[in-house]
Amino acid sequence: MNSTSTAPAFRARRLALVVPAFALTLLLSGCSGILQLLADRSEPTGETVSAELAPYYEQVLRWVDCGEGAQCATATAPMDWANPTPETDIELALARHKATGESLGSLFVNPGGPGASGYDLIHDDVDFAVSATLRENYDVIGWDPRGVGRSTPVTCLDDEGLDEFIFGIPEAEVGSDAWLAESEDAAINFGQACFENTGPILQFIDTQSTVHDLDMLRAIVGDEKLQYLGYSYGSDIGSYYIENFPQNVGRIVLDGATDSSISVFEVGLVQTAGFQRALENYLAACPTSFDDCPFVGGVDAALATIRGLYDRYDANPVAAPDGRMMDAGVIDIAMSMALYSEDSWPFLNDLFSEAARGETDTAFFLADFYYSRDVDGTYTDNSLEAFIAIYCVDYPVETDPAVLISQQELMRQASPATYRDFPPTPDFTCLNWPYKYIGPGITELTGEGAPPVLIVSTTGDPATPYEWGVALSNQLQSAQLITYNGEGHTAYNGGVACIDSAVDDYFVTGTVPDADPDCSA
Repeated sequence: MNSTSTAPAFRARRLALVVPAFALTLLLSGCSGILQLLADRSEPTGETVSAELAPYYEQVLRWVDCGEGAQCATATAPMDWANPTPETDIELALARHKATGESLGSLFVNPGGPGASGYDLIHDDVDFAVSATLRENYDVIGWDPRGVGRSTPVTCLDDEGLDEFIFGIPEAEVGSDAWLAESEDAAINFGQACFENTGPILQFIDTQSTVHDLDMLRAIVGDEKLQYLGYSYGSDIGSYYIENFPQNVGRIVLDGATDSSISVFEVGLVQTAGFQRALENYLAACPTSFDDCPFVGGVDAALATIRGLYDRYDANPVAAPDGRMMDAGVIDIAMSMALYSEDSWPFLNDLFSEAARGETDTAFFLADFYYSRDVDGTYTDNSLEAFIAIYCVDYPVETDPAVLISQQELMRQASPATYRDFPPTPDFTCLNWPYKYIGPGITELTGEGAPPVLIVSTTGDPATPYEWGVALSNQLQSAQLITYNGEGHTAYNGGVACIDSAVDDYFVTGTVPDADPDCSA
């Protein structure tokens, strides 16, 4: 499914974000504040690293209360791990909830994206991230990876500029040379704004640098082994950590796992097919599940209706009350957002009913939630900008015209009802990005030497399809697959006892299932 603008299409899990008030008064509150700062220190492991990395691995974190029962800290990391220099150091923001019982150590959590805030997830919504069992046994830590949120951030456009980049529609006829030129100009301008407003870290925003950051964070919280829960793209971070630091792996669970061995086009193709399956599952259930279902006549007839809506609004976009234009791209993003979870299917009834009447409320409500845009037009985080920055240095850009034509046809076949017939072009944003593809530098994941890890994968997951979890569990030598037969993106802590108990038992006792428990709700 295609995005509205020239930005890469992405499907990052969205979380409620709240800016905490840091307890800076502790610094000025006399002896009690000093005693707290002394007590809430994380002592590093003291492990041997090179002299140039020692200042980073030996730093002492100081945690301060920052609301919601959480503590917060800031770590320092080198901008370029290959050439660390203090003059270019970056900051990484962390939030933790200390164990409610006797702690086994720290459990790091990443919500995915890339570009989603682990700090906000744990600070604001720790009970959504992990079970009460894990809260009892671990100090649960979330951090904003480099480029994200409260860490040294990627910064590109103001709110008005982001609106134009995301929702703007070229004035020229779709597919014309002028249309292509407008689209590429928007991409070039976006990349230049990111270059000018972010600074040199933009070159070092790649996943491999984040993996090295995570190993440093493990050491400075005092853990000899990493305990880690990675959702969605967070499984990329986790799988590369297993590959790069197998000797430091403790207990790692990757939920909504990705397959790092496939190309960026294959990622998009499999995701497109996954969202198509999720859409068909919704359409099959709709008439008997919802009194207000807008579809009759079966799945094929409903898909034809949706195809008609896409064609209608690409030909004639309609204005929302705030002046933004709803084309098929806005409908597509809104639909994708609601397909993440079966619980969100009722929004699809409203979306398609309103679109049939020429109304835009639910379409923009879902699209805004997807892009972290508030009702007043402000963007509550930099997740889109961070996503694009990471995406463009992690993946190469395909430019071969023959390959692009072939790929376009495969995408059309994967989702004919929601395919948008644009000319086969390279990804303009990454093609014109200020810094070129870095990539992981790893051609095959094996995790040789790592202890057992768990891979959780859902059969009806549209964003990280089940086959990716199967593939990753086959690639990593010590991985055990945990299957959830159900709908939705990710499975742990979602009320499925079979999944939750397998993950909790593993983290608390180290128990690895003898075989895939093949869970169902």
